[in-house]
Amino acid sequence: MPLNRRTFLESSAAIGAGAALTAGVAAPAEAHGARPKPAKRYSFTVMGTTDLHGNVLNWDYFTDKEFDDKAHNDVGLAKISTLVEQVRAAKGRRNTLLIDAGDTIQGTQLSYYYAKIDPITKAGGPVHPMAQAMNAIGYDAAALGNHEFNYGIPVLRKFEEQCDFPLLGANALDAKTLRPAFPPYSFHRLRTPHGKDVKVAVLGLTNPGIAIWDKANVSGRMVFPGLEEQAAKWVPKLRSMGADVVVVSAHSGSSGTSSYGDQLPHVENAAGLVAEQVPGIDAILVGHAHTEIPEYRIANKETGKEVVLSEPLKWGQRLTLFDFDLVWEKGRWTVEKVAAQVLNSNTVEEDPEITGLLADEHKKVVAYVNTVIGTSTAAMTTADAPWKDEPIIDLINVVQAETVKAALAGGAYAGLPVLSQASCFSRTARIPAGEITIKDAAGLYPFENTLEARLMTGAQLREYLEYSAKYYVQTPAGAPVDTAKLTNADGTPDYNYDAVSGLTYDIDIARPAGQRIVNLSFEGAPLDPAARFVLAVNNYRASGGGAFPHVAKAEQLWANSDEIRNTIIQWVRAKGTVDPARFASVDWRLTRDGVPVF
Repeated sequence: MPLNRRTFLESSAAIGAGAALTAGVAAPAEAHGARPKPAKRYSFTVMGTTDLHGNVLNWDYFTDKEFDDKAHNDVGLAKISTLVEQVRAAKGRRNTLLIDAGDTIQGTQLSYYYAKIDPITKAGGPVHPMAQAMNAIGYDAAALGNHEFNYGIPVLRKFEEQCDFPLLGANALDAKTLRPAFPPYSFHRLRTPHGKDVKVAVLGLTNPGIAIWDKANVSGRMVFPGLEEQAAKWVPKLRSMGADVVVVSAHSGSSGTSSYGDQLPHVENAAGLVAEQVPGIDAILVGHAHTEIPEYRIANKETGKEVVLSEPLKWGQRLTLFDFDLVWEKGRWTVEKVAAQVLNSNTVEEDPEITGLLADEHKKVVAYVNTVIGTSTAAMTTADAPWKDEPIIDLINVVQAETVKAALAGGAYAGLPVLSQASCFSRTARIPAGEITIKDAAGLYPFENTLEARLMTGAQLREYLEYSAKYYVQTPAGAPVDTAKLTNADGTPDYNYDAVSGLTYDIDIARPAGQRIVNLSFEGAPLDPAARFVLAVNNYRASGGGAFPHVAKAEQLWANSDEIRNTIIQWVRAKGTVDPARFASVDWRLTRDGVPVF
């Protein structure tokens, strides 16, 4: 049985003692000349998902239709459930485990609805749709993701209470006691035909960036040390407790990179480092990076043993399978071979048990997202926003700037000019001409970011913009420009490219990164390096997300607890009519040697 948060220490101690009492004894040597008995062997499979982000059904609530993308992927736990049942039928249900690597309760309007509109925390409130679905499918354990903390610890604790499986986080510690705030691991016994159980330990690790990205929710309450440090502490303990197999579920990418610069001493994407530095691990389910890695092998530096990593694609688009082959030797089970692969959820139909289970919740959310909140005089889209200053991004910036101005009115900083940063979070967001619904406005801002005001100088803003402009691939003057290859230089995601409104500037993409900002001005004059400005900025960026210079250490003048997308929705409701002609302007453009690219 999986452990819950309250009993993991007692259960683990009992398991450890039981393992010591029941460990097998090596068989006596065969008599001289006798034929050796065939080795006892056993195979089992650990299935894994990650970054589900509130996707239960194959539905896009921002477009209010079945999910689809260029690769015709499908999403959601209803699809995953069908794959899981196929694997269980093929392998034998008792020869499988199902785990997750985090980021479960944030990302769709379904998950938002049950955190904010009809919250699971209210008295007699509903059971979270993700808990309902994962319980029905039969998950054995799940690691905590950083987005689990977006709605605050009370929502997370209520979700944890509603789950029939443990939420694991060995490096999520109580800030005062430095003891685990969640179960670090879970233990699972698999019955074999040989009368010798296989004991599988699942160690959960989450992302240290929670301390930055959700500072308002966790500061003073929880701390998040590095994954390598905590894995080195727990893996030997799990082995000493009798674990035959150790699987790590890590909400951390495999690349060894970080987006938080010098804000933390830990690495954001540390799963590969854990495999390399901590002996005793057999496989790692990787999450957080939203990439697809069917199988990746890393040799442990101390033992030379290969550790198998796999990351299934986000939102339930893929299911990882770790296939383990074990052999009984010297009185214990030993891992002989591990292989990994991913299954594509677009190859199966949704499980009708899951779609039926959540039909009512789905209908409520569809009705909610289709609520009309205003009208627009023109259609706006983000299709070209990664390389052009588009009105739809200006809409985000005008809402943020006006909100901050109103918040600072009458105070010591009311006389300072307010600038605003915004990113293109989705290249498919749109505001239609005519009626605007909640789903239209929310589609501009799929993340749960909140708004802050930070004090910045002209010199700091120049460096900020130079850092942002590294997003573009250097393209010489006269060379053809292919927008499909122009952006995301060095893996920089769209959400880490900021356009700043209130200033005017050119980005010369023929120049190397760090030397691209040209003609930077404010109100028609060259920007004064000593001038002071208020920057309206989301909490992810203000807390160090993306490692942009200066902003994380800049003085905070104001902060809001409401999500920016709600602020946008409220702004549209208050205005009634959205007219791009009143706020849209071309503040920045891409150039090469002074010649506009577009």
